[in-house]
Amino acid sequence: MPTSLADIHLALVCPMANEGEDGVRFVQKALDQCNGFRRVDFFTILDRATRDNTVELLRAYATQEPRLKVVWAPENRCVVDAYVRGYKEGLDAGADWILEIDAGFSHDPQDIPLLCSKMLQGYDCVFGSRFMAGSNYIRDSAKRYWVSRGGTILANVLLGTSQTDMTSGFELFSRRALENVLRVGIRSRAHFFQTEIKVYCRRLKLVEVPIHYRSPSPRLGSSALKDSLRQLRRLFGLRIRRALPAVATQTNP
Repeated sequence: MPTSLADIHLALVCPMANEGEDGVRFVQKALDQCNGFRRVDFFTILDRATRDNTVELLRAYATQEPRLKVVWAPENRCVVDAYVRGYKEGLDAGADWILEIDAGFSHDPQDIPLLCSKMLQGYDCVFGSRFMAGSNYIRDSAKRYWVSRGGTILANVLLGTSQTDMTSGFELFSRRALENVLRVGIRSRAHFFQTEIKVYCRRLKLVEVPIHYRSPSPRLGSSALKDSLRQLRRLFGLRIRRALPAVATQTNP
């Protein structure tokens, strides 16, 4: 178990699309919060959803910021593909910890040190929560807020979890925990994959920490909601049959 950040290779995974100059600014702000690590890599994943100059701007910035790795992935077919590609990039680079964070400042980079300090206490996963005491959710979209709150309640009831936020995407994994999640496999093709991962990690040593969050927009596609209900039904069926997967690590056999 590492005892200081100086022992850790940290990889940040951050898909982007149509961020423009804000994409570069977000990378800068996030890396400013990653001090003291043995090594830091920031993997930003872009695909054909990007139609502006974000790729060019990030590639130009990468020439002066070697910690930034711009990954062009035109084969991606959904948002989950982008995140999984980022996970694999971090693991392939040899990272000890993999931090998932959303661009656009919906997640506040200033919360990164809190997640990392908790991880040093020996956890397998640290999950950012928008709903626990001390968090700050700026409700630009009441619809997204209540979908997230309702989704958390429903997942906890049906799947036997007990987290305050089952849909957040600001999270930190140990290498072994994330490797085992990928071995189980992620079936969701939309944002429910965040819940799916948390369900698989339910028996690990995990903790939630309060985060600052700003909902990016009120738009929430019907296909994403349908995928969520379909995957929730699938996981509930597995739980009823006592076949719901749960990953383990060396410390949690």
